[in-house]
Amino acid sequence: MSFVDVTLQLLQGFEVTLKLFALTLVFALPLGLVIAFGSMSRWRPLRYLIRTFVWVIRGVPLMLQLFLVFYVPGMVFDAHIFAPTSEGRFTAAVVAFVINYACYFSEIYRGGIEGIPRGQYEAGQVLGMTKREIFFKVVLMQVVKRIIPPMSNEVITLVKDTALARVISVIEIIKVAEQLMSKAIIWPLFYAGLFYLVFVGALTLLFGFIERKLDYYRG
Repeated sequence: MSFVDVTLQLLQGFEVTLKLFALTLVFALPLGLVIAFGSMSRWRPLRYLIRTFVWVIRGVPLMLQLFLVFYVPGMVFDAHIFAPTSEGRFTAAVVAFVINYACYFSEIYRGGIEGIPRGQYEAGQVLGMTKREIFFKVVLMQVVKRIIPPMSNEVITLVKDTALARVISVIEIIKVAEQLMSKAIIWPLFYAGLFYLVFVGALTLLFGFIERKLDYYRG
């Protein structure tokens, strides 16, 4: 098999990897914020319920969560939510990844919000600002600056975690490389690693740029 053929097949797998990565971020980032606000709720039952849910999701391996999302509804409830097709498997992977990463993001959001000194809220109130104005004009950019480093770590981890989707037969780049290895060649697996290195390198540069731009906000 030629280098060009292997590259084309890996690119097809990498396209699936990128889709899984992008969809996870699109849905997990806002969902994580909703979960964060719920975990900070003044209503104790809601706060304890959400924090328990986050604890469970963070404590159970993502690989197991993929199995649970894809297989359990059909095995336990006889409700085949996700069809055993490539589209169904991919959708199940997206659902599992979104739930998992939303919980991780929620803790990052919560830490950033709770890390802002209470005095800044009180100062805004003294100046006659509403809670909305205080959040968007005083707190928000400081929170963003605080969460960028841990968020960047989670995003980079997500890039590599997408490889776990192959356990429910999602044909992402590592799955493609494994299939190519079955044809008595091993180098496609290392070649696939190069795709990850380049992508992670680009993300690292992007987050470094964002951090430099936010140096003005020294909350």
